[in-house]
Amino acid sequence: MTTARLGALWTALPATTRGILLMLFSTLAFSSMHALIRYISADLHTFQIALFRNFFGVLVILPWFLRYGLAPLRTQRLGLHGLRALLNVCAMFAFFGALALTPIAQVTALGFSAPIFATLLSILILREVVRLRRWSAIVIGFLGTMVILRPGIEAIELGSALTLLSAFLWGLTLIVIRVLGRTEASITTTSYMVINLTLLSLIPAILVWRWPSAETWALLVAIGVLGTLAQFAVAEALKEAETSAVMPFDFFKLIWAALLGYLLFAEVPGPFIWLGGAMIFAAATYIAYRENQVARAEAAQAAERAKADEAKLKGPV
Repeated sequence: MTTARLGALWTALPATTRGILLMLFSTLAFSSMHALIRYISADLHTFQIALFRNFFGVLVILPWFLRYGLAPLRTQRLGLHGLRALLNVCAMFAFFGALALTPIAQVTALGFSAPIFATLLSILILREVVRLRRWSAIVIGFLGTMVILRPGIEAIELGSALTLLSAFLWGLTLIVIRVLGRTEASITTTSYMVINLTLLSLIPAILVWRWPSAETWALLVAIGVLGTLAQFAVAEALKEAETSAVMPFDFFKLIWAALLGYLLFAEVPGPFIWLGGAMIFAAATYIAYRENQVARAEAAQAAERAKADEAKLKGPV
């Protein structure tokens, strides 16, 4: 089947279906990337894996600079871009470190808590108003975390602690991204992200440097490609369909993680991981749904106010 034919078939699909398929692809790509990171972590330090993951992101944006020159780097918020990158790279180090130590299904389940941390931090930092239903989702999400960790019954191992640290730092990063989004173009925030992440991960990587084998080089390229494709697929899925339509399918991350963990590492997630992961995921999905509804309502109110103001300005002559 030709590329043109495939493109025509894709275009003929309903937008929601395209969004769901893109989200499903992203979950498989992310989970595959995580499995590869866990696999090569036996031979390569986490810092080096993070460096190469970020470096391939730089290669992806090079065409932008060939087309636009240095225009994407024009900003008056250099410090905020730096803060975003610092939080992001620390979250990446923690998450990759967790993958080296902990079954990927458990890391995936706990990783669902990042949007919950972001909501809680938006209350504390941005003074956003969150009502009872989202507060209930936050509580359910943290209860799901307790179901997985079972503190007092099981010792909280380092990998789980690193995953929660990564989720917390990513929650902080989401707050900074939200603030940057008020004034910065997407091309600017993305450019500074990949460049700064590469620079920040370079120094730690040099300190533990060892040359990868030929097989490891191939897997590093695969990690970079999978990560980039997964991020692109999520962005496109959210453009094609409503958040409430595509986000429930993000749960497939846990399904793929469990399958890959079993096939590659003989890891079998217990019932507490499934139950806790489902609780965290349901809470995070509901929060995303409610935030989307609130944003749409605020946009509609702003449009109505703009119309009313325009009508007042025109008025009777």
